[in-house]
Amino acid sequence: MVKAVFVTPGAYPVPSPNGGSVERVVEKFVPLLTPYVEASIYGRTAPRLPARGYLSGAACERIPAKDKTEYWRRVAKRLAVRRPQLIEIENRPRMVGTFRRRFPGAQIWLHLHSNTFINKPYLSPKRLPACLAAADRIIVNSQYLKNYVTERAPQAAHKIGVVYPGVDAERFAGYSPEAERAARGWQNRRIVLFVGRLIPLKGVHLLLEAMPELIRQVPDVLLVVVGGAFYGSGKSTAYVRRLHRMARPLRKHVVFQPYVSHHDIPRWFALAHVAAVPSVRREAFGLVNAEAMAAGLPVVANRVGGIAEIVQDGATGFLIDPANARAELVQRLSLLLLNEELRLEMGRRGRERVQAHFTWQRTAERWLNELRATMPHSGLGPPLPLEGP
Repeated sequence: MVKAVFVTPGAYPVPSPNGGSVERVVEKFVPLLTPYVEASIYGRTAPRLPARGYLSGAACERIPAKDKTEYWRRVAKRLAVRRPQLIEIENRPRMVGTFRRRFPGAQIWLHLHSNTFINKPYLSPKRLPACLAAADRIIVNSQYLKNYVTERAPQAAHKIGVVYPGVDAERFAGYSPEAERAARGWQNRRIVLFVGRLIPLKGVHLLLEAMPELIRQVPDVLLVVVGGAFYGSGKSTAYVRRLHRMARPLRKHVVFQPYVSHHDIPRWFALAHVAAVPSVRREAFGLVNAEAMAAGLPVVANRVGGIAEIVQDGATGFLIDPANARAELVQRLSLLLLNEELRLEMGRRGRERVQAHFTWQRTAERWLNELRATMPHSGLGPPLPLEGP
């Protein structure tokens, strides 16, 4: 059995109840590898979490460190004792070369969860090829991100594999939309839901710009904005204050919910009629799209980045042109809010799509296929045929 370790960036603990998308992906899919791989997770310490333990069968070590430099140094020191055959660095390409030099006999994998850390100010274009050259395998979370990396470092194209993240589809089932709306006094409202960080790149301002016309077409519409500027925090920023100013004239039609725990998120999806994802940046994946679809919601999203690999335009929702976002948001949201038959059919198709392609079990299966291809003597046999989304 291959001895593999997964080193998270050290920004959040594992598990991470208040945020940390990288840590959440590791928390969900790595334990599913344990029947086939001797898996260990490394992350930072946190109050009320033991220094060592197990996460659904995967060993978990939490490293105390005053800063990131000390964190990575201590991780390397512990791995020198553990002597793994495979080291997967999560979303920190600059560390790949360091671990390659420190562990020349191990497979060094880089798992990119976004394009953030392969760009300035974290990494210059000149340094990127060398960082990627040090990796034996590069895992990305969408075909979009694979193309993005390949354009900047074509010599790495042959060792890039796509492993989509997933959701626990059953977490989003079993809630009563009527009961969830009634509990908040919204039983007579048609609800558009946004879930995510309140930062300019997520495009909430576009939703607010669309609201006056949407209200004219759908007078009982309510936009519910769930999230804050930072993971697990209601701290205000200039952008958050701008959003609240924009919403002031629309106060009967906009509600801000600054923080919702990961545990309670399914309830908010359950009460909605439609999910809106107006991201203006090319997100590598966009897990919230899959979560909304798992909840049986149609999604109206900007056609950017990896979102088009999740949402099927005209089947599980609508993809809109970012250059014409305000008008198309009004058009598509009003259509879905006023057409119950279409809304329910798209929601049904979306949930089926998630169950077929975007579960954590499917994430683990795709990762194991990468292992089979890269380490043919792993004892797992040849790669298995898996249908793409």
